[in-house]
Amino acid sequence: MLKSWLTSLLPARSNTSQRERLRASAGALLGLALTSAFAHYLLGEHAIWLVAPMGASAVLLFCLPASPLAQPWSVIGGNVVSGLVGAACVQYLGAGPLAAALATPLAIAAMFALRCLHPPGGATALMMVIGGPAVHAMGYRFALGPVLLDSVLMVLAAMAYNNLTGRRYPHQQQLAHPNPHATRDAVPTARFGFQPEDLDAVLRQYNQVLDISRDDLEALLLKTEQRAYQRRFGIITCGDIMSKDVVTAEFATPLAEAWRDMRQHRVAALPVLNRVRRVIGIVTTSDFMTHGGLDDYHGMRRQLREFLRPSASSHSDKPEVVGQIMVRQPRTARLDTPVTELVPLMADSGFHHIPVLDHEDRFAGIVTQSDVVAALYARNAWTASASPTRSSYQGA
Repeated sequence: MLKSWLTSLLPARSNTSQRERLRASAGALLGLALTSAFAHYLLGEHAIWLVAPMGASAVLLFCLPASPLAQPWSVIGGNVVSGLVGAACVQYLGAGPLAAALATPLAIAAMFALRCLHPPGGATALMMVIGGPAVHAMGYRFALGPVLLDSVLMVLAAMAYNNLTGRRYPHQQQLAHPNPHATRDAVPTARFGFQPEDLDAVLRQYNQVLDISRDDLEALLLKTEQRAYQRRFGIITCGDIMSKDVVTAEFATPLAEAWRDMRQHRVAALPVLNRVRRVIGIVTTSDFMTHGGLDDYHGMRRQLREFLRPSASSHSDKPEVVGQIMVRQPRTARLDTPVTELVPLMADSGFHHIPVLDHEDRFAGIVTQSDVVAALYARNAWTASASPTRSSYQGA
């Protein structure tokens, strides 16, 4: 019983990889080192150039860069506002137990009001009370000096390091699911399952501060739905449904030849490969329309003919080959990518063709919207037809 109770006091085991742990630790090291060096240089050796709450801020900035508590305004505003509150407590109440007890809760209230909740801010407010004569002598200037400078330097270091190591920071909130067709309809994946309004209602009912942004929480729930769907209906991979005998183009393929291939094979896109069959782009009918100035449908046949006709001059501003109009670095998938992962890309983001790569990153095939729809329909139809058989067997 005692062992079970003690175990319940521990947090859940972290799913964070060793690499991510090293990334966060190295970021905190670099952030604090750069902040210390610049603050020491700017404020001088005899000044207080680094405040203790920066250590706690480093944990949030480099371990939890997506947290609402670690965003730039939270860090800078939270620390500075809390410092000002602590200085006010010292000025009006003195540096005694009452000021120490009130500084942090008043700072929390101020951070809530200004939308800059930052846990180390509580330590900043308390530090203003118990920091000693040097801190008391500076008063508000301490919050607007070392605290502000250190906070800004830490945020700048976090911006550089997190983005260089693959973590988006600042982590901007992305509430809306924009429709690629610029209409008021919700994107297809938002028309079934839970709605954003459902999540908002649950969060209001939960009524606690979450250390995760709302858009990240929604993304995690959607990915959980995908995994549950895969487990229920079985995993279909891109390698199972892709087209393998695919018409492709090269960078130097003339536009007229690429257009002729698309018309002949009745396809709307050509993957663009280099000589070792790695995908370097994709060209679609919309690329021909855009670059050919075919937005105006009057005289389209004449305009398309002129666009595809090679220029007589050796130097021309008009595109001549596929590489000049293709979309570079297109979205790709792998042979073992579950088809369900392509549904949001195709339904919400407007991708119609996804090139598929093998284990050597070479082109292996292509998956279209038709392939995904056919695969999901076949799987659902098979499941529906098999269910009565299983039920009758179980009841027998």
